[in-house]
Amino acid sequence: MSSLSLRHSARGVVLDREDRILLCRGVLPGEVVWIAPGGGIEDGESAEEALRRELVEEVGLAWEGPLRHIWHQRLVGPEYAPGHDGVVNDYFLVRAEAFEPVGSLSAAELAAEHLTAFRWWRPDEIADYEGPELFGPQDLAALLAELTARGAPAAPVVIGL
Repeated sequence: MSSLSLRHSARGVVLDREDRILLCRGVLPGEVVWIAPGGGIEDGESAEEALRRELVEEVGLAWEGPLRHIWHQRLVGPEYAPGHDGVVNDYFLVRAEAFEPVGSLSAAELAAEHLTAFRWWRPDEIADYEGPELFGPQDLAALLAELTARGAPAAPVVIGL
């Protein structure tokens, strides 16, 4: 029996005081998707260490506060992580003041990671969006509504696409 090669990633659900979420615009062949900042966990890193590194690199947030593991996602298919059979995303809640996202990576380095823009989104803007770009996870608006209404779950919630 062969095992799957899954890329493990940590992502930050960065919410400001108004419950706006900071998302990164990822441009992939055939689609554009707004996703939470974060990325792959490197050898020897915990998910929390990886997320703290990724937040500095992508959006310039040097987060030293608590991280609450809120969602766990497992997606199988080569389209989710080139070179792998899929991806495991662990999402952590980060409550921060709103800021202008400017990370330590250059524009060229961000482009190499397929990231082209950053934006704070209100949950209702995500729910009402009718354009061609996608959100990841697909049910992000509902997940955010649940999170902001009830707070962080006691244990990570398993989510779908």
